[in-house]
Amino acid sequence: MSPPTNSNSSKSPTHSTVGDLIAAFLEFCEVQVLFGVISIHNMPILDAVNRRGTIRYVPARGEAGAANMADASARVTGGIGVVVTSTGTACGNAAGALIEAQTAGSRLLHLTGQIETEYLDRGMAYIHEAKDQLGLLSAVSKRAFRITAPEQVLSTLLEALDLLEEAPSGPVSIEIPVDVQSARVKIPQTFKRFPSRQAQNEEQESKLDSLADALSGAKRPLIWAGGGARRAREPIEKLLDMGFGLITTTQGRGVIEESFEKSLGSFTASPAVESFYQSCDAIVVVGSRLRGNETLKYRLKLPGPLFRIDADPQAHDRCYPNKLFLCGDSNQILSALAEKLEGRFQVDQGFASDLKKARSEAEVTLRSHLGVYADLMDAVSAIFEPGDLWVRDITISNSMWGNRLPILHGPEQGVHATGGGIGQGLAMGVGAALAKPGQKTFVLIGDGGLQLGISELSTAVEEQANLLMIVMNSKSYEVIRNIQDAHYGGRRGYTDLLTPDFKLLCGSIGMPYFRIQRIQEAAETLRSARLQKGPTMVEVDMAQVGPFAKAFAGPPVRKG
Repeated sequence: MSPPTNSNSSKSPTHSTVGDLIAAFLEFCEVQVLFGVISIHNMPILDAVNRRGTIRYVPARGEAGAANMADASARVTGGIGVVVTSTGTACGNAAGALIEAQTAGSRLLHLTGQIETEYLDRGMAYIHEAKDQLGLLSAVSKRAFRITAPEQVLSTLLEALDLLEEAPSGPVSIEIPVDVQSARVKIPQTFKRFPSRQAQNEEQESKLDSLADALSGAKRPLIWAGGGARRAREPIEKLLDMGFGLITTTQGRGVIEESFEKSLGSFTASPAVESFYQSCDAIVVVGSRLRGNETLKYRLKLPGPLFRIDADPQAHDRCYPNKLFLCGDSNQILSALAEKLEGRFQVDQGFASDLKKARSEAEVTLRSHLGVYADLMDAVSAIFEPGDLWVRDITISNSMWGNRLPILHGPEQGVHATGGGIGQGLAMGVGAALAKPGQKTFVLIGDGGLQLGISELSTAVEEQANLLMIVMNSKSYEVIRNIQDAHYGGRRGYTDLLTPDFKLLCGSIGMPYFRIQRIQEAAETLRSARLQKGPTMVEVDMAQVGPFAKAFAGPPVRKG
C-alpha cells in the first residue's frame, strides 16, 4: 500500500526523541509489521515502537532472517518492508539478505544503529564498531545514508521514501548513531513529501509514437514481462485483449493470472516455447534484465524486432540488443502505448491457438522431467487457493516446478530467492505470513537451505505464522551432487548433509509435523497439513519417494 501524502500522529508529544520520530514516520508510511534483532545500539528506536504500541515488532533470531522477512513483507503487500539491525557484526549479518532485496528490487528500508558520534570513525576499537560500515551498506543497497545530527533525520527519511518508491526500486539503508537516536527532537504534525522524482521524468512522445507505429503492423506480438512489470497489470491486460501474447520471468509471475489463455506462464526457455518464439514477429521486453538463468545464458533465440521498456537506463542493449528503448515507469508507458495502439492492428487468427499449444507442450515436458514428483506438484496445486502465498527457497524442486506452478493469480502471491542464494526461504515465508496473516503461506524449501536459517523456526512458532512448509529432504546438496555427476566425472564430495530428525525438532518447539514417504500419501498428507493452525512442516523423504525422472544439474545452458 502506498503511503498517504501526509498524516498526523496523535500518539507522541510535540517534542520527543529521534526514536519517536522514526516510529511516527513508520506509522505515516502505514508500516504494520517491523522486523529486527534488538541491541544496545538500536534500543531507542525499538523502545519508541514499543511505547507507542502501533506497529507489531517481530524479534527474529538473526539479522539475515529479519531482513529476509521484511523483504518478503514488502513483496506481498506492495508496501514498504522495514528491518532494524544493530551496528558492526549485526549489520554485516544482514548484507546477504540486502543483496537478495537488491536483486529482486524490493522496497526495503534498513535502519541500522551506529556507535556514538564521539567515537565514530576514530579507530578506537569501540564495541560494535565496523570499518567503513557505510561503504558496506552502499555496496548492498540502492542507496545508503549516514545521519550524524538529529536535524538530518526527517529529511533523510523522506528522501529514503522517495528512493524506495522510485523505479528501479531496491533497499535503502540508513545508519543512525545511538546518541542521535536518543536526542530530543520536535515531531512535526504532518510529514510533507518531496515532489516525486518519477513524475519529473517524461518519456519522449516521439519514442512512444515510433513504438506504436512499429507494433501496429505486427501479427504475432509478444510481451516478455519481468519483475519491473508487476505493477502494470491493467495496461498489460488491455494489450492482451488486443491480441498480444505474454511470457513472464520468475519475478514477473502473476502480473496476469497464469491460467489466462494468452499466457505462456514462466516457461521462458522451454524448447516448445522457444520454437513458438520463432513464429512471433515482435517482442516487447518490459522490466526484465533477461537474466542468464532464464535465457540459456543469453543464447535463447528470442523473436525480433526486440523493443525494451525499463526504468533503468542501463538496460538499453543489455544482454540482448534492442531496436528501440524507452526508459521510464512500465505502467505509464504501457498505458500510453495501449491508447496509441487501440484499433490499429489485427493479429494472426492462429496466434492464440499456437501459443496455447506451446504452453501445453511445455507443461508435458515438465511433467516428464519430474517423474513421480509430478504427483506432488499436483497435490500442492490442488490445495493452493487463489489468495495463498507461494514462497520458495533455492532447491531443485523449485527450479524444476515451483518457479512455474502452482498457478498464481496476482504478482504479490509469489516470493522467491531471486539472487540464487539458498537458506532465505523460511525467513521469507515468516515475513510473508505475518504481513498477510489471513492467508495461508506455502514455503517450498530443501533440507540444506532450511538448516541455514533453521533458528527462524522458533520465530515462526512464537509469532504463530500461518505457513505450511514443504521440506524436500534429500540429506544432501542435491544440485551440487548432480553437477558433480554431470561435469566432474561423478566425483562427489562435500555434498552429504547430517540432517536433523525434523519430527523431533518440530516436537521440541510445538510445531505440527507430517511426513511423506510414498508419493501416494502426498495428496492426503498435504490436505491434512493445510488444516493446521500456525506453522506446520511437511517433510518429503526423497530417499523413500525416489529420484526425479531427469536429474537437474543447474540452470539450462546452450553451448557454442
